[in-house]
Amino acid sequence: MTGVHTSAQQGFSTQAVTYAQGRPNYPRQLTGWLTDTLHVDAHSTVIDLGAGTGKFTRLLSSLAPTLIAVEPVAQMGAQLTKLLPDVRLVNGTAESMPLETASADAVFCAQAFHWFSTRAALAEIHRVLKPGGRLGLVWNVRDESVDWVAAITAIITPYEGDTPRFHSGRWREAFTGEYFSDPQMTCFAYSHVGSPQEVIIDRFLSVSFIAVLPAAEKARVTEQLRRLIDTHPGLKGRDTVAFPYQTQAYVCQRLT
Repeated sequence: MTGVHTSAQQGFSTQAVTYAQGRPNYPRQLTGWLTDTLHVDAHSTVIDLGAGTGKFTRLLSSLAPTLIAVEPVAQMGAQLTKLLPDVRLVNGTAESMPLETASADAVFCAQAFHWFSTRAALAEIHRVLKPGGRLGLVWNVRDESVDWVAAITAIITPYEGDTPRFHSGRWREAFTGEYFSDPQMTCFAYSHVGSPQEVIIDRFLSVSFIAVLPAAEKARVTEQLRRLIDTHPGLKGRDTVAFPYQTQAYVCQRLT
């Protein structure tokens, strides 16, 4: 499908299984945020835009039975369907959702909005939302105050190129007061607990711009990550690692 960044299309197509295995879930406290701040309940019609493999969709499905997942990368959608066979999945992008106007109470973008933070995307999200609807943006952000987490960032950043990234802050530029109010943030601490293979190797091989690297360069990144795991005092000899994140959750109100 057109409109998908090359790194996302290629990287997520080839690493959909690794993404499903290695990406963190979301903190339990988000349930309260979804119900109290976004007003999601059993009567809500909710869209998970850029749903990927269904990590956030699963959380939404426990609150809103009327749930539509929108995902343009077929391989990612296949993982979602395997995880959540009863959720309606449609092929679409942020700029073109095959959904009726004013049909949703809330739209969510988890780990996704930085890929399509444009006026056109906000116009389309505005279209599918009912008057008074809400847009929720969620990211799991690595806690780089932990030294070995900062070391991982140093390993992968040289390969970033022009790939859209949350940490650049460029996604905020789309909010000009035309379609939505400015994003209001709530922050939660979260740890992704698992083996070093799951929470570090699988996690970072699923990063879009790492996933599209030639085999030799990808092997070099993998070796650097393994060396860090084998030598850093905070990781060495551990069967289980708690990878620290801050989950940043933003709400934006639909403007008339």
